[in-house]
Amino acid sequence: MGGIERLRVHALTHSLFPPTTLKAAIRRLGFVQADPIRSPARAQDLILRHRVKGYRAGDLERRYASLDIEEDVLYAYGFLPRAVWQVLHPRMTKGLSKLEKKVLQTVHDFGRMHPRELEAHLGSGRVINAWGGYSKATTHALEHLHYRGLIRVAGRESGIRVYEPAPPREPSAPAERLRTLILVIADILAPVPEKTLHSLIAWYRDLGNPRATVDALLKSGELEKQTIDAVAYVWPHDSVGMPEAPRGVRFLAPFDPVVWDRRRFEHLWRWAYRFEAYTPVAKRVRGYYAMPLLWQDNVVGWANARSDGKRLNVEVGFVEQPPRERDFRSELQAEAERLATFLDVSNCEVSGAAIS
Repeated sequence: MGGIERLRVHALTHSLFPPTTLKAAIRRLGFVQADPIRSPARAQDLILRHRVKGYRAGDLERRYASLDIEEDVLYAYGFLPRAVWQVLHPRMTKGLSKLEKKVLQTVHDFGRMHPRELEAHLGSGRVINAWGGYSKATTHALEHLHYRGLIRVAGRESGIRVYEPAPPREPSAPAERLRTLILVIADILAPVPEKTLHSLIAWYRDLGNPRATVDALLKSGELEKQTIDAVAYVWPHDSVGMPEAPRGVRFLAPFDPVVWDRRRFEHLWRWAYRFEAYTPVAKRVRGYYAMPLLWQDNVVGWANARSDGKRLNVEVGFVEQPPRERDFRSELQAEAERLATFLDVSNCEVSGAAIS
């Protein structure tokens, strides 16, 4: 098995471990990226369905309070074990504004609070948000307080985050926090291109020198490194998965750890995958929410899945020709049926070059 093939198997078997419980899967993943688009389900649900026994769309939100997890930003926004969340904070940012102080005090006074309830206490002024549009000033303040770790997401009501005061915690030394976060991120995306790792951990340079810390972890053997085709990859010492990739088809979420890093994706699978939900329709190549289609250890194409609540339609496309193995079509149909079960849909249909 060549170097690229070994990296593929490492990436796949380390991240796509045998299905387990929801709590155990999140703990092992270290982070599950969130995205609000439902096509056919939210990214966090699409990621977890491969790793949790009997998982159904929405289980994460329904069971959130019992999972010992938090919502926060690691290298993107998502869900992470509370132990990792504690390492993130405190975040060093500027002092609180007058409104943020009022919001924080109100949340402490009343406990669990929906943004709408906060408006009733403090008004509903507007501010320009990060996307150039307008947001309620109180909601904006809640989000900033959450980012700083002063409040936490207690749950959701109809998809809206509800907040409560964050529990007290004893932060570890900044250098130790930086070391831990580097190992966590390297493990989530293992094997990760060294350039990608450096770009992600640069967010935490207020904790110390990220590049020097990576060098120290490599020197101690806690991180390993290998260069293939002039691309340097690193991973934690104990992150190697199974010796070979499982046989079968999987539709992966665009933010699944297996395909998250587009630099690694192009190197391992030799084609460029792009998330096109925000691309103008006329310029889309593969579809609004095309999910990478994994067959054995190769990402051979993509799948667009749409459900009307009664029937699931899956349309597949391929980078080159559909796989010629005899069992590919049956495995493709089996994955579509698993997706339908996850969505609680009774019927599914697969179309595209593979069954023409």
